[in-house]
Amino acid sequence: MSVWIAIAGTAVGCYLVKLLGLMVPAGMLERPLVKRLAALLPVALLAGLTAQQTFSDGHALLLDARAAGVAAAALALVLRAPFLVVIALAVAVTAGVRALGG
Repeated sequence: MSVWIAIAGTAVGCYLVKLLGLMVPAGMLERPLVKRLAALLPVALLAGLTAQQTFSDGHALLLDARAAGVAAAALALVLRAPFLVVIALAVAVTAGVRALGG
């Protein structure tokens, strides 16, 4: 029963956060600082999530095939490769390092 209470609480919380966002005055959203934060915050959160998922096993720093794939993708991005090429290269490098026992 406590699982359903948690689900209901989460649903109510999500609804309230959405409602709170809709209640913010339009003038506040037009401020330059708010616009800059809205543009940069998703990028920072995604970068943090990517780093945590790539270099951690939950308890310690971990360097494995995922790190090699991210490094290959970063190099491809620096060389201005198309997005699909970046993804394909990261997948190939990760798979290759895992196949070699890394």
